[in-house]
Amino acid sequence: MDGPKRQLRVRLRVTARRRGAGDGADGSGAGAGAGGRKRRLDIPALNSAVKLQRREIGGRQLAARGGGPAAAVPERFRNMRLQEEFDTYDDDAHLFVKLQFLRRRSKIMEIVAAKDIIFALAHSGLCAAFNRVTNKRIAFLNLSPDEVIRSLFYNKNNDSLITVSVYASDNFSTLKCRTTPIEYIRRNQLDAGFPLFESESLKWPGFVEFDDVNGKVLTYSAQDGIYKVFDLKNYSFLYSIPDENVQEIKISPGIMLLIYDRTPSYVPLKILSIEDGKPLKFFKHLLHKNKKIDFIEQFNEKLLVKQEDENFQILDVRTSELIEVSVSKFMTPSAFIFLYENNLFLTFRNRTIAVWNFRGELVTSFEDHLLWHHDCSTNNIYITSDQDLIISYCKSEAVAEDGTVTPIGSINMSEIMTGKCIAKISASDPILNVTPRRNGSKKRSSVWSTVPEALEDVTALFYDEDRNEIYTGNSQGLVHVWSN
Repeated sequence: MDGPKRQLRVRLRVTARRRGAGDGADGSGAGAGAGGRKRRLDIPALNSAVKLQRREIGGRQLAARGGGPAAAVPERFRNMRLQEEFDTYDDDAHLFVKLQFLRRRSKIMEIVAAKDIIFALAHSGLCAAFNRVTNKRIAFLNLSPDEVIRSLFYNKNNDSLITVSVYASDNFSTLKCRTTPIEYIRRNQLDAGFPLFESESLKWPGFVEFDDVNGKVLTYSAQDGIYKVFDLKNYSFLYSIPDENVQEIKISPGIMLLIYDRTPSYVPLKILSIEDGKPLKFFKHLLHKNKKIDFIEQFNEKLLVKQEDENFQILDVRTSELIEVSVSKFMTPSAFIFLYENNLFLTFRNRTIAVWNFRGELVTSFEDHLLWHHDCSTNNIYITSDQDLIISYCKSEAVAEDGTVTPIGSINMSEIMTGKCIAKISASDPILNVTPRRNGSKKRSSVWSTVPEALEDVTALFYDEDRNEIYTGNSQGLVHVWSN
């Protein structure tokens, strides 16, 4: 591929829990809902299962991968097959973890891949690293017997993996961050990592947010009432923001939007430079009295505001131009993904995806891309760095041998600008239904699952653009590699 590689830009927020809430011996909350918003006052959290509040994509426009025309894109996914299988479950887990729920088979919540290493985080909080070259497990990343890993973030600035964890020793109440260089993980030298933000008390409702768009980290210490911004390259402290009446902070390229406690008729807003924290603009956005705020979002100079049962508003904060979209045309989504290069945004609602521009016009609706999961967790969605394709786990009805319809999903690849489905990994594809390799022992050989089994109840998805491979995780704690 010619030219510098562009990266998927991700903003990930992990919020601490109330003391003892969710994490427990049954594992019912360990690692789930790891990116709920800071919950205060009038702006509700999105569904707590939507850990990635938004994936934001930017960078220089490049030719299609491989330099070919757009029509060649489907070739990228032709003859995708089930090639490999990894298991996060370990019969010997009791030897290195002391929490009972970490020893149980648990669904995959998150997959991250970097430099031929696949990281799979289970709902229990156990995280495994696999070497895609040797197809062997390298290690579990849980360094302490009572560590529950809540989320992962690949920091491309210094080629390291950041884990965000909680510990039984303080009743899972405080977030702890740790960074480990990828090369040391490859060598199974996990002790080469080091803790981050030790000065911050990240107890509920505190949080840490990694912003790859601007190369910044935002922390909130509820105990001190202070937001702090750090450099994502070297984790150095940059500046702090007092908590005084700040209800939420939203990050956009180059700026931060501070949302203050609302009054009945307006909400005070302030825009800061994200580089130094200096105020750029302060204004008040008028509200409908007694109407709940569904969301306030910032995208460059555009402010997006939606109140309950009211029109969707798009305000240009530089010119004060206001565009309204009828409530019948734009209903409150459960999540956004902003496409910076294309100046568009995706909305997710009731398993469907739509593409909008900032004139409030619907650009694309998808012809065959009905998401499997109601909560539209972006752990089951991947957008390519060229912003041309979206890959998701979608609804698909497979027919069993006895003729009954078995609910098994498919992996659909669709063009963002046209909504056309250009490729699909489906259990009904006869080419995919190969006999898996098995052996007589209880240990797994290369692939144990059948294709329908691998496509059933997929709970996480990731596309490795360097290797042109799709990784899926399921409710059994298995990770499957789809490659051609």
